[in-house]
Amino acid sequence: MSNESARILVVDDEPSMREVLEYMLQREGYSVICAQNGRKAIELLTKNRVDLMLCDIRLGDITGLEVLRSCKSTNPDTVVIMISAYASTENAVEAMNIGAYDFVPKPFDIDEIKATVANALSRKTLDREKKFLDEELRKNLHFGKIVGNSPRMIYVYNMVRQVSKTSTSILITGESGTGKELVARAIHDESDRRAFPFMAINCGGIPETLMESELFGHKKGAFTGATQDKKGLFELADRGTVFLDEIGDLSFPIQVKLLRAVQEKVFKPIGTGEDIKVDIRIISATNKNLEEEVIAGRFREDLFYRLNVIEVKIPPLRERKGDLKSLAQHFLEKYSNEMGKQVTKISSYAIDLLNKYDFPGNIRELENLIERSVALSNTNILLPDSLAMSVHKNRWIEGVKDRRFDLDEVSKGVALDEILAEIERAYLKKALEESNGNKNTAAELLGISYRSFRHRYTKLAIDT
Repeated sequence: MSNESARILVVDDEPSMREVLEYMLQREGYSVICAQNGRKAIELLTKNRVDLMLCDIRLGDITGLEVLRSCKSTNPDTVVIMISAYASTENAVEAMNIGAYDFVPKPFDIDEIKATVANALSRKTLDREKKFLDEELRKNLHFGKIVGNSPRMIYVYNMVRQVSKTSTSILITGESGTGKELVARAIHDESDRRAFPFMAINCGGIPETLMESELFGHKKGAFTGATQDKKGLFELADRGTVFLDEIGDLSFPIQVKLLRAVQEKVFKPIGTGEDIKVDIRIISATNKNLEEEVIAGRFREDLFYRLNVIEVKIPPLRERKGDLKSLAQHFLEKYSNEMGKQVTKISSYAIDLLNKYDFPGNIRELENLIERSVALSNTNILLPDSLAMSVHKNRWIEGVKDRRFDLDEVSKGVALDEILAEIERAYLKKALEESNGNKNTAAELLGISYRSFRHRYTKLAIDT
């Protein structure tokens, strides 16, 4: 906050003190208004924006503490510095409890007051910026149906806001399970087309023989089984958005027919010679590297450049681990409500466990894991043992083994006993699982004696 933009209210019943403070603050470039008593100060606070108030404790009518209370009630963002020639510990403590920034006894040094005012206004600016950033983070935690406020996702949100204002073709890239369709829907919902249809199709989930009809429609009798006219996605989405998911799975012949529709927004339904022109925005998505597909001759280069006018890259979950806790909590609430359960929290230890896993299936895998864990949970909190990790056990154990050989950790300092115990516990539990709980067999699988197995089992307090 610059001095020119800051407005200060001086409240003191001594005319000479008001004049000194007013002159000094104006010399520093502040805008200054004055009040000779408490009631006048309250009146000025209701009619003016005041960034900082210098207020004496003893006034002619009401006390400065009453003015402070009124100020904090009506103008909570105003910074208040109390001054008094009759300073006491009780007054200072009470003022600070009410919300004063500082308490300065009279007589005071002019330079001290200047520094206190400058510091108070700087603090106000920092608090305002922090509040703004906190609001932005809270706002960005949910963008449409997307959850996350990591830097990578905030970048994606900003891209969505920018591209949604155009009708340009968008290519969304990212691994399977990263939420590409949610991003496509967010682009549509942020655009001027939001009142019109969003039509989505998975290009890898429909046979080639039916894909042309799904996209462009057909006339009755156009082929065997065409018993009535059918509108395709392009016609149904007129004035809206068509989302072509897994575009890299389209066959070459369909790519040829799609090119004209993408390029000219014109197509012919099967069985008719009439062109239909539509006003649509095309968003496509893929988990493949389309440039490599073009080089390999599996994807048309001209279609690639038509679809990839602007690319939006969605990061995998392992590159946005800061969002894992909020995503897990989001899915926990979703499936707790759906199943009528009271599972309300995920323990910090369970979150730590999730953070150790790379989630190759990304958000879709995390959602599946939380849904299954809620279904199996008998408590109102998901603990590490509550996580339904059975289908991932091999991956978790591999992750522990990988950690064993991560020698780069040594430069930062490690707890070797804990690492070795973690590895040992994982192998013992896996051996017990493979042997259906038979400790003799488990010991044989690990190449150790039954006595050694029993000792390790007891030492590590393994819960099977």
